[in-house]
Amino acid sequence: MATEQSNLLPPDFDGQTTTHFIVGKVAAVFFSSADSFYKVLLVKVSEQNIDWSEDEIVVTGSFADIQEEATYRFTGKTVRHPKYGTQFQADNYQNETPTTRSGLIAYLSGDDFPGLGKRTAKRIVETLGEDAIDKIIADPKILKPIGLRASVEQTLIDTLRVNNGLEQTIIGLNAFGFGSRLAASIYARYQGDTLDVIHENPYKLVEDIKGVGFKKADQIAAQLNVDPQADSRLRAALLTQINETCAQNGDTYTTAQPLLDATLKLLETARNVAIDPQKLADQLVTLAHENKIVGDENRIYLRSLYEAEWGIAEHLKRLHEADNDGNLTEKNVDRAIEHVAKASNLTYDDSQTQALKSAITSHLFLLTGGPGTGKTTIIRGLVALFAELHDVSLDLNQYKDKTFPILLAAPTGRAAKRMAETTGLPASTIHRLLGLTGREDGPETPTKDLEGGILIIDEMSMVDTSLFEMLLQAVPSHMQVILVGDKDQLPSVGAGQVFHDLLQSPSLPQIELTTIYRQDDSSSIIPLAHAIKDGRLPDDFAVNQKDRSFIACSAYQVNHLVEQIVGKAKSKGFSADQVQILAPMYRGAAGIDKLNTTVQNIFNPRKSARQKQLSFNGQDFRVGDKVLHLVNSPEDNVFNGDIGKIVGIDLANDPHNKEKKDQMTIAFEQNEVTYQRSDWNRITLAYSMSIHKAQGSQFKMVILPMVTQFSRMLQRNLLYTAVTRAEQMLILLGDVEAFERSVTNESVNRLTTLTKRLQQVFDDETATPGVPTQPTTAPTPTSETAPATAETPVAPVSAATAQSVPDYLTPALAQGGQVDPMIGMDGVSPYDFMPQAT
Repeated sequence: MATEQSNLLPPDFDGQTTTHFIVGKVAAVFFSSADSFYKVLLVKVSEQNIDWSEDEIVVTGSFADIQEEATYRFTGKTVRHPKYGTQFQADNYQNETPTTRSGLIAYLSGDDFPGLGKRTAKRIVETLGEDAIDKIIADPKILKPIGLRASVEQTLIDTLRVNNGLEQTIIGLNAFGFGSRLAASIYARYQGDTLDVIHENPYKLVEDIKGVGFKKADQIAAQLNVDPQADSRLRAALLTQINETCAQNGDTYTTAQPLLDATLKLLETARNVAIDPQKLADQLVTLAHENKIVGDENRIYLRSLYEAEWGIAEHLKRLHEADNDGNLTEKNVDRAIEHVAKASNLTYDDSQTQALKSAITSHLFLLTGGPGTGKTTIIRGLVALFAELHDVSLDLNQYKDKTFPILLAAPTGRAAKRMAETTGLPASTIHRLLGLTGREDGPETPTKDLEGGILIIDEMSMVDTSLFEMLLQAVPSHMQVILVGDKDQLPSVGAGQVFHDLLQSPSLPQIELTTIYRQDDSSSIIPLAHAIKDGRLPDDFAVNQKDRSFIACSAYQVNHLVEQIVGKAKSKGFSADQVQILAPMYRGAAGIDKLNTTVQNIFNPRKSARQKQLSFNGQDFRVGDKVLHLVNSPEDNVFNGDIGKIVGIDLANDPHNKEKKDQMTIAFEQNEVTYQRSDWNRITLAYSMSIHKAQGSQFKMVILPMVTQFSRMLQRNLLYTAVTRAEQMLILLGDVEAFERSVTNESVNRLTTLTKRLQQVFDDETATPGVPTQPTTAPTPTSETAPATAETPVAPVSAATAQSVPDYLTPALAQGGQVDPMIGMDGVSPYDFMPQAT
């Protein structure tokens, strides 16, 4: 039997895995990514061990600066590209630096080393030998006897170091399995120290580099034989777990016991090694001493979120206490409201008049209300009222050389567009207003200071903790701030529930609009939304109305029904822009992915095999497709949630395509952007989208499937947000049980302390961060082989014994006597600054 088995193996099999390679001279660099190390090369093959008979082959991979006509060795595998045929996908490479005497002379006298002729190169090689390059890099002083000009010598040294240093770094990063983009990010952070940093502590990547998680760092650490019980490993796992917990739940803090339990599970499953729970608990305290996390009572925060909540509270108090315009007498305000109402041909009722009066006379004001309650009317009124009271012109042509005093902004591009349409004035995303890219690491990111007299933010429920703190940092004390939103909509994708928490504070002036105005006798969508908000379905929920329908079906019937409904809508003149399918989840028979393909084939089918089409990530893209932008790209003036249309597709082999690579051009509301394949992960088809992505937008017709398979997503605020996206027509699909579960399932409030911070700051209490109090028992080990210390109680650590204050001065800290406002001024008096008699 053993003999039979051995015969199944190739005759030359020796138990070793063959490493496929290609050696050759780079004939051309077809493509070089601007924001990563990814390149596409054409290589003239001189040596190889793959099944390849041609003289040249295309090689792709992550490379440093590649020199054309230089020789390299590439290791990897052959792949079959559906359009470009066979290519060699390199997982690593090395420069076949010439080692022969003639090769070295040719290399050193080449274009890389200007001013170094063949005669001088020959003298270097004769003096230093065939390992001249290694000797020069190790000790540049050995060049002195050769007598090079100072500039030529320095160029030679610098070029050798750059070529060798960057190349060795990228080779090292390739060996660790990093892709081109991550390799670029890592090198940008650590430069020439990259490999030293990784070898010294691979877990530092978890803290410093977005996109590198604990599991990846742990794989590298295992390659480097880092002890599974190493302190750095335990701390990295704790930071990863608290980050993931806050990101998944939207919380700004967690507590010790669940954090330690989850981290222990992460550590032990990653390497299948038992971890001492007591040691893990000790590292939690160490992180607090290092100021990377903050303990407050039984709560544990990432430092950035802890400081962001305190920062928001302090900035809001600063704005709340700022002097308002003393000229705004009640008589002046009443007269101005009358003028605005008359000019707008409106009659404000008592609640609207009170909202306008309270908002315009408050330096900081919150306005909330459901659909149809007149929030947009109040925003328009406030703009006109501010202009009336401050003698400000609303003619933009008069502000060519100065700042327009009214700032309007919203969290998404779609919401900002709606704001601009309803006011007739420019509005922007908050990111664009602050000059942010959306890729910042935290609230310490500098923002540009805002200029103007009043700032109005709409769709405040979508603003997360970090973004709101950055916004408030940029608001000067003289600027009036009005925050508008619907408290019952979905909270932000990022951590926190800012608008909800602000409305819980009695210290902040606010009004909730409750009277429904945007409703005629035949409208049923707005009453449905308010019923959902109140936690019930109306009695006529399943009865079809003029603007609303309900069709009972199972999850597996949703796709067929959507196909029928959209087909009929198209025949009645509805366009893809006017019809929007919203769903809570991407996967499944009634998920976003499947519905996108179905609706695309109705609104934009492929008419023939010759029609251009590009495929990416399981989706096909054609000219005319409706697409959604998934990230902030302020350099292109395109933001997360913007919807566009593909207006051009260029294939790599098109004669007119000078780039010689696939690309698509998308028209957004404000401009057109061309995307190459490396950027296609920023977009997706938008015929169907998540309810979160639709927040801040409205559509003429909304089709909303809700089935019990969406169980964990069946929540009241999700359903409420989806229903309020419909302007004229709402079609509900699924089973009544799913909708009933949604309205009765009120989402659990997130774990935040912003309301508490507001109370503390407005009551002049101060921040006293400390070490987290550990649980009375250590985390339960996930392995039977865990140390016996697992059952030993962990002594609580008193926060009072290890308290520290933020490393910056705030008014609250100074007033509380915790930081001396004369810090650094010992022995200095005003007389020291007076001119001295001579």
